[in-house]
Amino acid sequence: MTKADIVERIYERAKASKKDASDVVDLVFELIKTRLESGEKVKLSGFGNFVVNAKRPRKGRNPQTGEEIIISGRRVLSFKASQVLKTAINDGLRPTESSNGAGGPPAPAIDRSPASR
Repeated sequence: MTKADIVERIYERAKASKKDASDVVDLVFELIKTRLESGEKVKLSGFGNFVVNAKRPRKGRNPQTGEEIIISGRRVLSFKASQVLKTAINDGLRPTESSNGAGGPPAPAIDRSPASR
């Protein structure tokens, strides 16, 4: 889903102009971005949490030369989905489907009835 898709959905549901829908989406993203830049957590109820974590400098190695280097510290953004979102994503899956280990959609069922032979 893209930002344009979000604007389109708001336009259709809220009966607002596309410009108004676009302005709302831009404002929400700008607010989230501003808060994260200042190091605050952003919690969206029923969706999840965005958190900025600081990574310390650490030793690394240049894979081409083998030379030891220092990887500078930086801030990284992480997201943790809420239990509500996790449940919604997994709702309706049978245990055998979610534990197939493939990570993708479940394999299609094979019709083994006598009529299909």
